[in-house]
Amino acid sequence: MNSKERCLAALAGRPVDRVPVFPLLMFFAVDRAGLSYRQFATDGTALAEAQLAVRSRFGIDAITACSDAFRLVADLGAEMVFPESKPPFAQRPLVRTAADLARLGRPDPNDSRTRMADRVRAVESMARAAGDDCLVLGWVDMPFAEACSLCGVSEFMLMLVDEPALAHRILDFLTGLVIAFGVAQTAAGAAMVGAGDAAASLVSPAMYREFALPYEQRVCAGIRAAGGRVKLHICGNTTALLPDMARCGAELFNVDHLVPFERACAVYGGAAKCFKGNLDPVSEIMQATPEQCQARALACLRRARGLPYMLSAGCEIPAETPDEVFTAFCQAPG
Repeated sequence: MNSKERCLAALAGRPVDRVPVFPLLMFFAVDRAGLSYRQFATDGTALAEAQLAVRSRFGIDAITACSDAFRLVADLGAEMVFPESKPPFAQRPLVRTAADLARLGRPDPNDSRTRMADRVRAVESMARAAGDDCLVLGWVDMPFAEACSLCGVSEFMLMLVDEPALAHRILDFLTGLVIAFGVAQTAAGAAMVGAGDAAASLVSPAMYREFALPYEQRVCAGIRAAGGRVKLHICGNTTALLPDMARCGAELFNVDHLVPFERACAVYGGAAKCFKGNLDPVSEIMQATPEQCQARALACLRRARGLPYMLSAGCEIPAETPDEVFTAFCQAPG
């Protein structure tokens, strides 16, 4: 099996020659490519080359066109800051009122002037170079996460309570844009689209079911209708949300290290859903010896044996991780 075949078999619950290795690499890829983070986040060609180089060097099975959470919001008109060594971010919230929402346009992810199009170009480059051999992922942020970027996290959380109708209007507006962005990356060659919704880990299961899950389901359905697949990535302690997350329609679920691995195996294994995780990227990878890291990876592999599973950290691998430790991690499945 090549990497892509291995990943697709795991997603379908079919036998694999070994468990796929699927880490999320951003700062790590930037560091090994000798780039500034600003280059990585603003030049799709540089992003693609960094991902392809780290795949070639370490033999990972999947690469992702992920750099930051402010592609769509930037194209909606947010005033952006592009630090040299950190991910870009919006200077201030763009939407506070219904009038602000009404003023927004609908940017086209295929318009070459947009930040979304730059990510589409990165996907196209990655797919052209490795799409037959490796699982190539695009990236979107789910509507709830986008709403937090658009309005400010604290402000949107208050809106859920004080102005829920406006919150739903914002989420509905963003859902169509997120689907279009995911479909554009699917058309560019992404076999799967990663979908971040980290802010959803901050709400209760009831609020997740009202304000996040229905929009995640629409995004997953929209990308699937275009022939794509979705990986749901929610950082944080999502233990209480797992049963609901499993219903979003994604084909793959990332499990943060804050979630008990036993619980993830029970929920996702019971639902016959493929999942990945959940080493602590700091204590069990960056700060570990090669032997310690590999032992923890092997523990996950043993527990998940027989389940549709991919080896991963709970979130991205830090740049400071020594090569020998990351190599031990990648070699754990044999």
